[in-house]
Amino acid sequence: MSAPSTILLEPALHALLWSVVTIGFYWIAKRIYQRWPRWWLMPLAITPILIASVVLLVHADYREYIRGTKWLVLLLGPATVAFAIPIYEQRALIRRHWPILLVGMVAGSIASIASSWALAAWVGLDDTLQLSLLPRSISTPFAMEVSGDIGGIPDLTAVFVVMTGIAGAVLGDLILARVPIISSLARGALFGVGAHGAGTARAHQIGSTEGAVAGLVMVLVGVLNVLAAPLVAHLLR
Repeated sequence: MSAPSTILLEPALHALLWSVVTIGFYWIAKRIYQRWPRWWLMPLAITPILIASVVLLVHADYREYIRGTKWLVLLLGPATVAFAIPIYEQRALIRRHWPILLVGMVAGSIASIASSWALAAWVGLDDTLQLSLLPRSISTPFAMEVSGDIGGIPDLTAVFVVMTGIAGAVLGDLILARVPIISSLARGALFGVGAHGAGTARAHQIGSTEGAVAGLVMVLVGVLNVLAAPLVAHLLR
């Protein structure tokens, strides 16, 4: 093989390798979680740790990993859109209760932005980190887009989003274990607002109605935050 061909082939092989590593670790983590469903074994928590360990072990460049797995990030958009299917199936229920859901979504959006700002101010983050933290309570595709638009660091925002999702899913389970919330809408909204993607996945495990409501709330809260975040960021500067 000629030298130019080798130069062109090497990045493609690295991209394939990191994609296989990422998907493989996620599959392993999911199998572990299915066998031992504990919050600290959630795939969203375990997979990044495994990948980071390999990256550090082989002294790989973080940018090389990002280039190799960028196509997986691009799939987050279609994956979010796919939540429209259960939403459509539960459209009659959602249509009957849309005023309550709307109030909950607006309140959730305000609370998420306010809590992000308060947390950033409390720990004394600089402007860039503060803006990266601001969209942490919406799903990753929305959050990374908002972060880039308002001057944050999208990759760092993605980390904050994952941490928020895991914490929200865990707290959601703790709340349901201690507070007798009977309404399927309330349970779904709890996970959709508080834990976006991770919470929606957990809500689907609880029930179809909870999953549909969580998916709807997650998407619409994301849209509300996309519209509100630039204004909030401008006010914070």
